[in-house]
Amino acid sequence: MRNPKRKTSKGSVPGDVMEAAAKRVCAGQSVRDVADESGIPKTTLHRYVAKMNTEESPRFTPNYFVNKVFSEEEEKSLSEYLLRASKHHHGLTSKETRVLAYEYAVRNKKKFPSGWNETKSATYDWLYGFMKRNPSLSIHSPEATSLSRSTSFNKTNVAAFFGNLKQVHEQHKYQAGRIFNVDETGLMTVQKPPKVIAAKGLNKLAKLLQQNEGNSIPPLLVFPRVNFKEHMLHGSPAGTVGVAKPSGWITKDLFLHWMDHFIQHASSSKENPTLLLLDNHESHCSIASIDKARDAGITLLSFPPHCSHKLQPLDRTVYGPLKTFYNAACDSWMLRNPGKRVKFDFDLRRYF
Repeated sequence: MRNPKRKTSKGSVPGDVMEAAAKRVCAGQSVRDVADESGIPKTTLHRYVAKMNTEESPRFTPNYFVNKVFSEEEEKSLSEYLLRASKHHHGLTSKETRVLAYEYAVRNKKKFPSGWNETKSATYDWLYGFMKRNPSLSIHSPEATSLSRSTSFNKTNVAAFFGNLKQVHEQHKYQAGRIFNVDETGLMTVQKPPKVIAAKGLNKLAKLLQQNEGNSIPPLLVFPRVNFKEHMLHGSPAGTVGVAKPSGWITKDLFLHWMDHFIQHASSSKENPTLLLLDNHESHCSIASIDKARDAGITLLSFPPHCSHKLQPLDRTVYGPLKTFYNAACDSWMLRNPGKRVKFDFDLRRYF
């Protein structure tokens, strides 16, 4: 499919040969004689003679060009984004690139093959053609995660991250109060559960954001439920947002929801831009979130892959104490309420 081999001679007549034959017919020779002498099928020659008589600038080669989904400008924009994402330590896999292309096509109301809707992604053939048209891109095999975690935190990767940080900081002249760091963590309602039941339905995820000056944005809490109930936020900090998601984890849609929450509380705009430092998770890189960030004056800068345990400020300084005090609060609550288990209506003020 990607390198099809020609099986017939159809469409193999050069354009200049076809044009010369058509001119001979127009000059008075018969179609049959010219076709036999030139080795061109009579019906084909007749069609091109008709085009010459009716069109001002007829094409004398078959129109076998594939209709591209994106224009050259759109493909250039997509290529630049992929290169920029790779430079910022968030290189996309082939699958993620195909999903991104599908979202890009839908967002720009492009005409694309119906099969894209079935898989919610572009095809491998499209990716192959896109890569050929953009030779600056290449596919690299990623390292295994365990190896990456031990080798990614190195001088080269860390220097590249701080180089990017310096570049965007000098470009926008961010004040300390306009630099934010966001991350998510999971909290359990079961104390020290066995691994086999640690589980499904018991995670509660908090997406926290801290400002460079030490201030914070009210958190977004994701509860592993189908429906959200207001009592789940009882006692939480003012402005806290709660949502329900059966998996209990952040998705692209929930990240968009959180970005609206962030833009509101950070008053981010093109006139009042912000820098947002975050992990290179796939939920952060959708077309919709990139567009929303751009429209709100937000620069997204991700940490190098597998380096958050060393570079992510919230991982290094906040989540440890948070979970320590959270567990202590749960222990204290259970001592005062023997025989009961911690539920989602537990007083959130005890761990925020």
